Amino acid sequence: MKKITFIIISILLTFSASSFASSSDAANKMKKDADVAYSKANYATAIQLYENILKNGESAEVYYNLGNSYYKHNEIAKSILNYERALLLEPYNSDIRNNLEIARGKTLDKANPTTELFFITWAKTLNNAVSADGWAKWGILFFFLFIGSVYFYVFSKYVKVKKIGFVCGLIFLGTTILANIFAFNQKEGLVNRSTAIIMSHSVIVRSTPSESGTKLFEIHDGHKVTIKDNSMSEWKDIQLEDGKEGWVHTSDIEVI
Repeated sequence: MKKITFIIISILLTFSASSFASSSDAANKMKKDADVAYSKANYATAIQLYENILKNGESAEVYYNLGNSYYKHNEIAKSILNYERALLLEPYNSDIRNNLEIARGKTLDKANPTTELFFITWAKTLNNAVSADGWAKWGILFFFLFIGSVYFYVFSKYVKVKKIGFVCGLIFLGTTILANIFAFNQKEGLVNRSTAIIMSHSVIVRSTPSESGTKLFEIHDGHKVTIKDNSMSEWKDIQLEDGKEGWVHTSDIEVI
């Protein structure tokens, strides 16, 4: 009986591995076809292929290539959307960030963000220097260094070594906490996505979630907004970078 069970499990594992390899090969072939289509300026085909690849899972590289394809196809809002999605996965990638800024330069509305305190800007820059997984790995490393420092502080017979262990312990404890905070922030941004891109060419932002609401201002495609109220299916309360806020149709935006 055990032998039969072992054989069945082996067959299932072999079948699963074979299916995974086949799926991976198909995805790689599709990406090569998409890259070739892009290199030949066949952007519509490249877009279709990259979109199909993303149905099987997210990839910063594929989002980036898709953003490039949409940009070349003169669909700026969709290019910005995909650059933003790529940047969520690889916030440290300068190529993605540069192309995003170029695409933003093609939009009608220019962002006027509110002024931040310098240390908030510094913290955001540091947070985006590494991916969520990267910060998690740094957190583990700093934690082990903290444990090592505690060991020297507790068990060393030399006062100087104890002092070094104490100081290093405090430093590594702080960096462990900081790395985990950054990892959590990035993971939270990936799981609970609260930003979106305006996809309709021209959108009237209203004071209430109704067509009878007062017209507050107008925004255009490609503009990045923050979703403040996601409780309604047909309307979303959005906020611009300069603090302006109002309601738009859900169909006018796409979540990053």
